Amino acid sequence: MDDDRPDVLLTGLLFYDLVLTGLGKPPTPGEEIWTAGMGCGPGGIANLAVAASRFGLRTSLATVFGDDFYGEYCRDVLCDQEDIDLSLSRTADGWPTPVTVSLAAGRDRALVTHGQEPPYSQDALMGDPPEARTALVHIEAEPREWIAKAAANGTHVYADVGWDPTQEWSRDLLDQLALCHAFLPNETEAMAYTRTDSAVAALGTLAELVPVAVVTRGGDGAVAVDQTTGEYAEVPALDVDVLDATGAGDVFGASFVTASLGGWPLAERLRFAVLAAGLSVQHHGGALAAPGWYGVDRWWRSLTDPELRKTYGFLADRLPADVGPPVHHAPVTPPARHH
Repeated sequence: MDDDRPDVLLTGLLFYDLVLTGLGKPPTPGEEIWTAGMGCGPGGIANLAVAASRFGLRTSLATVFGDDFYGEYCRDVLCDQEDIDLSLSRTADGWPTPVTVSLAAGRDRALVTHGQEPPYSQDALMGDPPEARTALVHIEAEPREWIAKAAANGTHVYADVGWDPTQEWSRDLLDQLALCHAFLPNETEAMAYTRTDSAVAALGTLAELVPVAVVTRGGDGAVAVDQTTGEYAEVPALDVDVLDATGAGDVFGASFVTASLGGWPLAERLRFAVLAAGLSVQHHGGALAAPGWYGVDRWWRSLTDPELRKTYGFLADRLPADVGPPVHHAPVTPPARHH
């Protein structure tokens, strides 16, 4: 490594996730469904943090933990198990860690969350952010001061955006892309914000606003333009059985950053991100479904399809010699604490 800055700087809301899978269909009012599939673990911003850390990136996370069982459990997993730097994070007295129950049915899910606004804002947590190679951010209608500070520090900002519940899709939000190195919306968001009718048309508009534009297309893969290299790439998704799609977009973003920091060609960056996201949806939960180098290496070694071996042949040169230990997937029940 050429410097000791964090590779990735993150802030956002953390959740304790309880994910129920194998439902077949969502329950109707008054109905009880039994299912054999369940997993628990940290979620929300933890999805990005774990996905990045499992690819060997030095990951610094600023979030708020409640002073309760859920907060303590999530802190232990992120710090001790996943080796994430939590020095910018805080524990809030008397504030409950948000808890989300996710009912995963088919390729979609329904969420119910218990929680309150955190007592510290992103700007309060970050203060003057440390210099970092990249920051993965979620841009919202109200700009965050810390993002401008990070960009001024020379940090490359990789941004995504969420669903707009007002459905106004204000183009003012795109003004924040002036601070960003890359923007990675999904096709619904991209078309809505750019007032276009296809992912490729949306990409064309976004490419004029940010050096690297990526539009993810779910089961149809992803398209991207890198103005810094003049590259255009379009890749298909992997054909996988979806157990739980929670956090797949976060795994895509963290994987794309990993490959970008490695200086890979755009098509390889996209294929790698699509692969990692595809591997993640085959496990429960968001954060702990991230494959890391271990999961990608396992997939590559077990691959027999000649076409895929050719398409992903670049992995032979990209996989590190040490892919690390097997990753921990979401447990059904949190392990008992040993005092």
